[in-house]
Amino acid sequence: MVDSEPTEVGGYKRVAIMITGDKVYSKLKYENGAHRVQRIPVTESQGRVHTSTATVAVMPEYEQVDIDIDPKDIRVDVYRSSGAGGQHINKTSSAVRMTHLPTGIVVAMQDQRSQQQNREKAMQILKSRVYDYYESQNRDKYDAKRKNAVGTGDRSERIRTYNYPQNRVTDHRIGLTINKLDRVMNGELEEIIDALILYNQTKQLEELADQNA
Repeated sequence: MVDSEPTEVGGYKRVAIMITGDKVYSKLKYENGAHRVQRIPVTESQGRVHTSTATVAVMPEYEQVDIDIDPKDIRVDVYRSSGAGGQHINKTSSAVRMTHLPTGIVVAMQDQRSQQQNREKAMQILKSRVYDYYESQNRDKYDAKRKNAVGTGDRSERIRTYNYPQNRVTDHRIGLTINKLDRVMNGELEEIIDALILYNQTKQLEELADQNA
């Protein structure tokens, strides 16, 4: 976890995490979009199901981004890291928040030891996100011609529903329903991701066949 904004009731308004591994983006890019949760809160006395939504944005981290950002376009704020306390609590303003003014993209970084390290990491991520922002604009024009694509995912589109009372997960893009919510919430996403990859590859092959017909 590189940054978070807790709420007063014990949840989170926003969380940013960095995930590394083998072909991570090619698998997790399908999580882009709105995830709907249906559950009965412990405070619900009538047993009614409540619905909430979490919006997920998955972006690749580019090691070397060929993009120049004008320093005048960046606003930098520094603040104290919010940690659990103890001997390593940060008594100086080492956390960094960078805002790219033309796009409104904000990157906050507080997991590094020093302000300089946080600045360097925040700048690297900011460049990646600004690059991805402009690339996504190009993708939007491209995807307008490819309505069947599921790989990019509109962040406002409801892509999946997690129904706790029935232990059910439904991916609305491909009509997949599995009764394994408990396992999915423990990170067992392979069945869903594999189905999405297969669907996407099938659509791409069909489009290719149509073009060559």
